[in-house]
Amino acid sequence: MFVRKAFQFRLHPTKAQAKLLQAQLDECRWLYNELLSQRKMAYEELDMSLSKYQQLMFLPILKEERTSLKTVHSQVLQNIVDRLDKSFQAFFRRCKTEEKPGFPRFRGMHRYDSFCYPQSGFLVLGKEITFSKVGRIRMKMHRPIEGEVKTCTIKKTPSGAWDVTLSCEVKITQLEPLAEAIAIDVGLESFATLSSGDKIANPRFFKKGEKALAKAQRKLSKLQKGTKERRKTGKAVAKIHERIKNQRRDFCHKQSRKIVDQYQYICIEDLNVKKMIEGSHFAKSIADASWNQFRQFLTYKAAEAGRKLGLVNPAYTSQICSQCGHLEPKKLAEREHKCSQCGYTAHRDINAAQNILALGLDGLGEIPRSLRL
Repeated sequence: MFVRKAFQFRLHPTKAQAKLLQAQLDECRWLYNELLSQRKMAYEELDMSLSKYQQLMFLPILKEERTSLKTVHSQVLQNIVDRLDKSFQAFFRRCKTEEKPGFPRFRGMHRYDSFCYPQSGFLVLGKEITFSKVGRIRMKMHRPIEGEVKTCTIKKTPSGAWDVTLSCEVKITQLEPLAEAIAIDVGLESFATLSSGDKIANPRFFKKGEKALAKAQRKLSKLQKGTKERRKTGKAVAKIHERIKNQRRDFCHKQSRKIVDQYQYICIEDLNVKKMIEGSHFAKSIADASWNQFRQFLTYKAAEAGRKLGLVNPAYTSQICSQCGHLEPKKLAEREHKCSQCGYTAHRDINAAQNILALGLDGLGEIPRSLRL
């Protein structure tokens, strides 16, 4: 079985190489805006729709008119046409499903931050990578690259650093089957409570970095726009956000890996986090907990390892007694579950996790809920 895996590394270009990368990024942004302008003009003035292939045929003409486009690898330019075409396909799809359309927008200087080598134009050489018309750049390899490299994407972060993402086709071997099952109840008091009674502490990365972030943002707000000092302080703010983002991702990767390695059947709530955040007093804490990212990592890791993941409707999992099924209403502030029917007492989140386990295994067709009560 083959899957696509992304390997992201930090590039360390020289000042000259960084200027070349920035120049190529600017050319890619110009081309994207030019192609979008062509599509709009063709529809508004000629009542016709330009296709991806028509715009690909137009690229050689554009390269003759704007010679600076020749400093960018040809397949990178072709990928921009493909990127714009996918944006229009998504726009038309949203129109058909009556979602918010979101027409493709022109990209400003800070709204276009990446370009892609879809097949060739790059070569990985140990801890260095060579790019067409840029040269060899050192990269920080924190893990070995697996499988066959298919595509290469260069991205400029808001803090001004350059990252490279290699998409590789990797052959995976599934883990040995186990008999253990676990359910996960995510929360704010603890990041997650397991049906086994174990808890994963909530790291609250944003809350820990909030003081330094507030200080940097106050300094930024006092500086005049367009000045060198404001740009420098803006990068400092972006670095704090980037560090918090990386801490969350690393935490979710490690915790999801531990769970997938230890359990065969994994049950988790099917939460609509976006709706939970809207108008909530706990919006900042919920966003900081990164439940969606944790679930995404858990889902793909379970699929690769041959584990079974069950999604459970979270309704009433905290209210129903996991032992007798009696509905025991309680407010959010009540952290203990005390069943008036059977006398079962447990922490609210542990009781919820046990309910999630029963419902999840029932949905997976492993152990009927009726036999677990």
